[in-house]
Amino acid sequence: MSSAMRMKPDCKSKLVRAVPYAVLDVAAVFVAYLVSSWGVVSGGLAPAGLPPFLLMAFFAAVDVVVFAAAHMYSNLWEYASVTEAVRIVGATLAGSVVGDVAALLLFGFRMPLGVYVSAWAILLILTGSSRLLVRLASGRKGWRLFGASSEGLPRSLIVGAGETGSLVVKRMLNCSSDTHGSPIAIVDDDPRKVGSYVHGVRVEGTVDDIAALVARHTIEQIVVAVPSATRAERERIYDVCMATGVRTVTVPSLSSTPIDKRGRVVVRDVEISDLLARDEVELDLSRMGYVTGKRVLVTGGGGSIGGELVRQLLPAKPAEIVLFDVYENTTYELYHELRRSAERAGVRLTVEIGSITHPPALERLFGKHDPQVVFHAAAHKHVPLMEVSPREAVENNVFGTLNVCRMAHERGCSHFILISTDKAVNPTNVMGATKRMCELIVQYYASISQTVFAAVRFGNVLGSHGSVIPLFKRQLKEGGPITVTHRDITRYFMTIPEASRLVITAGALARGGEIFILDMGEPVRIWDLAENLVRLSGLVPGRDVDIVETGLRPGEKMYEELLMDEDEPLPTDVAGITVSRAAPPDLETVRAKLDELEAHLGDGDREVKLALAAAVPTYHPDLDSEEG
Repeated sequence: MSSAMRMKPDCKSKLVRAVPYAVLDVAAVFVAYLVSSWGVVSGGLAPAGLPPFLLMAFFAAVDVVVFAAAHMYSNLWEYASVTEAVRIVGATLAGSVVGDVAALLLFGFRMPLGVYVSAWAILLILTGSSRLLVRLASGRKGWRLFGASSEGLPRSLIVGAGETGSLVVKRMLNCSSDTHGSPIAIVDDDPRKVGSYVHGVRVEGTVDDIAALVARHTIEQIVVAVPSATRAERERIYDVCMATGVRTVTVPSLSSTPIDKRGRVVVRDVEISDLLARDEVELDLSRMGYVTGKRVLVTGGGGSIGGELVRQLLPAKPAEIVLFDVYENTTYELYHELRRSAERAGVRLTVEIGSITHPPALERLFGKHDPQVVFHAAAHKHVPLMEVSPREAVENNVFGTLNVCRMAHERGCSHFILISTDKAVNPTNVMGATKRMCELIVQYYASISQTVFAAVRFGNVLGSHGSVIPLFKRQLKEGGPITVTHRDITRYFMTIPEASRLVITAGALARGGEIFILDMGEPVRIWDLAENLVRLSGLVPGRDVDIVETGLRPGEKMYEELLMDEDEPLPTDVAGITVSRAAPPDLETVRAKLDELEAHLGDGDREVKLALAAAVPTYHPDLDSEEG
């Protein structure tokens, strides 16, 4: 099947769409001239030897050509506005003038001026009326001559009769490929809207009526089009929708999704971030002044957090952003995704491939670009993989971070911000223990350096590489089962943009040695996330898709923590962000820990874990699972 067929399976071609307009316009030309010339002697209607009918056909042909040049046949009149009204006035006027001049040049003949003026006015009314009728009828079912049929598309119930809901209905009725469905009914919690119509589709009730309407109309898809709803309102709506067992999709906020003049609005699957039990923290990006005009280095720049950091840094217009990563594929893709945006912002965007564990590569990097602000996102983060590769975790996370910190200190960078994790708190796995060591290294350098060193600690990031949600989606697409390590396991969650904003804001708040922590609300049960993902797809957990327990993996916690026992969380002037000001580590102790770890890098996995446990006393490795 061709791409055009996949995109618009029921839509007519542009040529077929244009023919009805052209036929109406030709008829309008004949009517206009016949009415305008009423009472004029036949000899004044055409040159000698040329029947008036043929002259009118000539004028009609001229008008059709001019209208086509003015895009009167390629414009989507379903979305016509004032701009299109001006287009009609100009096209009809130009057609009349061109027809008059062409008749004079070809036939040496001109109708009376009054006929031309009257004919133009009538033609304007008729052509404008035909387009206006299409505009008015675009929201009514059954209009197929100028539009498209939505037969065979999923029968849809739209939640929300506001601006976004109106756009969704309109796009569906016109067989839009980005708003897939056939609108059957609408619900809205505003009682004043119940019983009214949106583009011919009736508002039949409120959110509480969704279940009954789904059964009554055999609804196959629910579209949630209330982007301005509060978190509590959305949670209630999704709970009602999931209880129906019908696939549920949503529409992003119009403020975050550009709407073009055709009124396009893209429907997407409901993301787990839409179901978070708290409102996403919006951080003040006006605090980004410390990166404006500066050279910024993002290690791990090709990763989920690193890439989003770059996106969020562009509005601050640093002089340069350097993406440094050992993995070239995602870094290459990100560079080409953001290259044009960076050019428009006047930001030089460059890529350097290398490892933070290779000091010569870092020497060349800092010597070539002389960064002033460093965001350190490079790390091995996958818990199960690091359990079986502890040496790699220590070398990359601990000593890689040490290398970058040393370079930032020696080169006199203004800021160094470490991306840490809640797994660093009372760690039960290698990855968490290495990130705790990274926090100690940052606090160590904060006490000896003019550079502002700080860390940012947050929970799981939704949608990041290797996170649980992409895994669930892949398993769901494959038909299941969806695997959860334990029915009662919980995690804190935040979105990638939210995590990146926290990192950037931390740089503005930092004075040196802080560990910043985001108020992440209540932890979420992973089993509940899996069930909700299945229900949002219109399936039933346990019947259509199984969810199974696989058992806790080595080093995996049942629950995560954000503060250590000795931490003293203090508020900041940014709502939702606290800072841990636990006593900084003793400098000699940190040096000794690093020396001991380095001495064991050449040993076996067991010895590396024991050395890591000695360096991080709150880490208690599971050595019983070690083999050989």
